[in-house]
Order: sequence, then C-alpha cells, then structure tokens
Amino acid sequence: MNSKIHMRRMTASDLAFADSLRASAGWNQTLSDWQRLLAYEPDGCFLAEWEGSPAGTATTTRYGRDLAWIGMVLVHPDYRRRGIGLALLQQCLDYLQDVRCIKLDATPLGRGLYQQLGFQEEWNLTRWEGACAPAQGTILAPKLHPWEASLAEDRELLDEQAFGVSRRTMVEQLAKDSARALISRDASKRLDGYGMLREGARALYLGPVVANEPEVGMKLIKQLTAGTGRKTLYWDIPEQNSAAIKLAQKLGLRPQRQLLRMFRGQNRCPGNPLYQFAIADPAMG
Repeated sequence: MNSKIHMRRMTASDLAFADSLRASAGWNQTLSDWQRLLAYEPDGCFLAEWEGSPAGTATTTRYGRDLAWIGMVLVHPDYRRRGIGLALLQQCLDYLQDVRCIKLDATPLGRGLYQQLGFQEEWNLTRWEGACAPAQGTILAPKLHPWEASLAEDRELLDEQAFGVSRRTMVEQLAKDSARALISRDASKRLDGYGMLREGARALYLGPVVANEPEVGMKLIKQLTAGTGRKTLYWDIPEQNSAAIKLAQKLGLRPQRQLLRMFRGQNRCPGNPLYQFAIADPAMG
C-alpha cells in the first residue's frame, strides 16, 4: 500500500465527510443509512486518508460466518487514481478473512478490479426508476398487515430462503427506519412475504421485498408504493425475477442502471433471487 495512504476505522465524526462523498457520487443513501451501517459493524467501516486528509470510505456488513458484504466504496474526486479504492477493498477483505463468502454489487466500471481480487459473477440486477402510483386510499389489500415485531422469527425463516443466510437484525432495523413496512400472511395465517419502503436522498427506495409467490410480491409492492404523491422511486430487481420486472414495466418505471452481483469464496448459501422482489440496498445486499 502507498505510504501516503493511511487506513483507520470510521467514527461518527467522519459521517459528514462520508455523506458528502455519497452526495457527490449521486447515490441515494442517507446519513441514517451511514449511521446504521456503522452501528451494525463498528469495527468494519473504514476511512482512508491521503497524507492526513480524508479521501475515501468503505463499509462491511457481516451476516455470520457464511456471508458478508462490502459497500459504500467511495473515493473523493481529488484523490482518485492513487490506489485508494484498491487499498480500501483490501482492508475490507483483510477484515473479513474469516468469512466463507464475500459479496458486493458492482458497477460495470468496477467489474475488472473486482475480478482481479478474485470476485466472480453471480447474477445481474437492474435499478428501475419512475414515479409512484397515485393515492389509492389507506385500506390494506387482503392478507397484508402492518409490521409486527413479534413475527421476527417467521420473517427470518422466509428471508433466509430468499437471501441465503439470516440477516434478522438488519431487517428489523431497516423496518424501524422505513416509511412503510408490511407483512403478508397466507390463508393459514403463515407469513409468506414482507416488504418496506424507505426515504432516500434522491428518491424513495423500495426494498427489501421478499415473497414466496409472485402474487404476494406484487400485492406488497403495489401497496407499498401507492399514495406517495408521485415521488421518484428507485427499485433494484434481480434479472431472474421476471414477475417483478413485468410489474415495474407495468407501473411505468424505466431502467436506470445495471449492477453485477459478485462473490469471492465459497458461495454455499446463494439464496433464491426469485424470492427477492427487491433487494435491501447495494451497500448490504
């Protein structure tokens, strides 16, 4: 590593700088997202300095020993092409060396760098953008209910089928921070889906949305996005989930950008993208 680069743990006092990097890159995360990532993994969020000046950021999110995520890899425009991004990634990999599989959502531009570090392609996802549906009242669709904290264990079982490993703590925190969070029950009162909608810096963000049947996912998404005053919506969809893509098209959304989900290590718990109607966030999966 270049001797001019110094790596250290991120602290709360660094979040204003971190969020300014996020804003300059045009990303949709908020200061609350940074705070959540730092609180969840306080030893695994990093700040890179160049000769003592803050220059870049990266975060990690552990989901046990089987899976972890790398996100929010940002370098200030004044310090690019100096090896800072690579140094941040290596710091994350060193921190996560005891985890069997590490994943991230890469831009096409970053694909080559990640491949050099041993990452392989898993599947593509597309961000869809557009205006939300007009107001349709406040009555919930049949089988949909407000979020219930007591159902955390049931949600965990369903989410593990979709994502591959448990992310119970993160999902419950996301729900607390969401503008809307709903669950779905089948005819036997068993949980068959959940979803949430959060405020973002540039647009509302839909996700995660998890369901074991397309009909359930569709009902959750329609209810979550209804009546939000035609605000701009961002929605990240795995390409395998054709039902979600068809709904995005039907609602008048358009593709904004593509990302590539990549992994490094033993991908023993790949999950099921057909259950993922919207991911949680490119920074955490």
